[in-house]
Amino acid sequence: MQYTFNGKNIEVTNGMKNAVYEKIGKLERYFTPDTEVHVTMAVERNLHKIEITIPVKGNILRAEEQSEDMYSSIDLVQDVLERQVKKYRNKLSDSRSGRNGDKVDALFADADDDDHIKIERVKKFAVKPMDPEEACIQMDMLGHNFYVFRNSETDEVNVVYKRHGESYGLIEPGF
Repeated sequence: MQYTFNGKNIEVTNGMKNAVYEKIGKLERYFTPDTEVHVTMAVERNLHKIEITIPVKGNILRAEEQSEDMYSSIDLVQDVLERQVKKYRNKLSDSRSGRNGDKVDALFADADDDDHIKIERVKKFAVKPMDPEEACIQMDMLGHNFYVFRNSETDEVNVVYKRHGESYGLIEPGF
């Protein structure tokens, strides 16, 4: 992997670079050797912040963490990036049978499949037109935390949900 380092209000030392090579280097098995890694380190209000961006064919993997120590921030950002990489890799490998089959091999080297998202249950139901207040009543009667419905006023699919306390929220599509 090819690293590019930038520092804001901090001088990026060799020790910091070596810590990034050691921690982020553990992810090399997922990428091709020519993959670029952009690392930005900054100090703002006594917080040490690190941002790592890895562009991969049409997508960007990005993680940002901060703590009171730069080395702790590096540890935290490595955990976040590893989860993102595995999630993205599994997403691509799930579609291997389709036209994305060769993308996985082009982006990632062979590695173990540790995480895999599996949908256990699929529900289908008729979406009845109603107003948001009626949807809240239906949600309460069912004992759910959210309810999907077709808004009778706008004919759009909306979601009502319970907020903290006794209030409700409404999600409408916005374009």
